[in-house]
Amino acid sequence: MEPVRLSKRMAEMKLCSRREADSYIEQGWVRVNGQVAVLGQKVTPEDKIELDKRLGQAQAQRVTILINKPMGYVSGQAEKGYLPAAALITPDNLWSEDRSGVRFSRDHMKGLAPAGRLDIDSVGLLVLTQDGRVAKEIIGERSDVEKEYLVRVEGQLSAEGLKLLNHGLSLDGDALLPAKVWWQNEDQLRFILKEGKKRQIRRMCELVGLRVVGLKRIRIGNVMLGDLPTGKWRYLASDEQFS
Repeated sequence: MEPVRLSKRMAEMKLCSRREADSYIEQGWVRVNGQVAVLGQKVTPEDKIELDKRLGQAQAQRVTILINKPMGYVSGQAEKGYLPAAALITPDNLWSEDRSGVRFSRDHMKGLAPAGRLDIDSVGLLVLTQDGRVAKEIIGERSDVEKEYLVRVEGQLSAEGLKLLNHGLSLDGDALLPAKVWWQNEDQLRFILKEGKKRQIRRMCELVGLRVVGLKRIRIGNVMLGDLPTGKWRYLASDEQFS
């Protein structure tokens, strides 16, 4: 097998993201076959990659937070007068049924980034994480993690239109991956996707003559929104995994 960049190999091994790998290598926290690694170094699957023990401890302290995002909040940085969903992360707003055992710290607010976005008009499960490995697992190029949504629509959908929603549509010149779409009830569809183009579900529905009037994400991989109340948040527990 052809050698690959060390940072790419570390990401494939789910040790960290490629960007984090480059940072760790720069700081001398990575060894290959017992030797301190250098930026741009290439490795094979036979090479032994080790991380500094202090780095492992730091990674273990990183948190992932789940929010039931209400309408009117943006997923990332504040924009156009709208507050970021991270503004909801306060001690008083922690869900009373959080079972993670993690004690709130202001350090948990540092470096949080959304792993998959929800637009201003959408609600439901939003993941914010300090851990690049979690972000890569959910939204990385090779991510196979399902995202599930309840979508309230207006308009008439033909059998052919439903078939196209499942497979056959294109956005931005690219064919979409197969999806799973079916009627949940008379005015609500259930979508399961493995990709996340900007406003993808709304645009898919427009292509088959529907207008989305409500969109709620209820699952990312193995993690459900469940009973988490609107506007509340909780920590991802140590025994929970997205895939």
